[in-house]
Amino acid sequence: MRAVIQRVSRASVNVDGEIVGEIGNGLLVLLGVAKQDTPIDAEYLADKIAGLRIFEDPNGKMNLAVTEIQGSVLLISQFTLFGDVRRGKRPSFDDAARPETARELYELVVEKIRRAGISCETGRFQEMMRVELVNDGPITILIDSRRAF
Repeated sequence: MRAVIQRVSRASVNVDGEIVGEIGNGLLVLLGVAKQDTPIDAEYLADKIAGLRIFEDPNGKMNLAVTEIQGSVLLISQFTLFGDVRRGKRPSFDDAARPETARELYELVVEKIRRAGISCETGRFQEMMRVELVNDGPITILIDSRRAF
């Protein structure tokens, strides 16, 4: 699994002119699922997202997690994170998981984040979405579960 995590002051996702997910301070997470991913990858990423200390403490150090600032997460499924452009200019998505598998693991990440006591909004799986955000910092972190094991 791959995640692009951005610290935001606000973010929202729109489907067909309707806002389907919206947060204030917190994390916007774009999440891609690979063919070889398992529930272990989903648990790893959910734990990382919940515990990522990228919010400033009173001394101005990035030392607080989203739970400690009473923030939220907006989690968006994005298979294009597995787009491979090493051969040519048109991306190949051969490494991306099939939609059924991707949905199951994506929903597991959402569930684990919510079980950690974090408000977690989502987009709509397999829909064309428009995501708006105000990146705070800017702070952007990349996590790949396959580089962890």
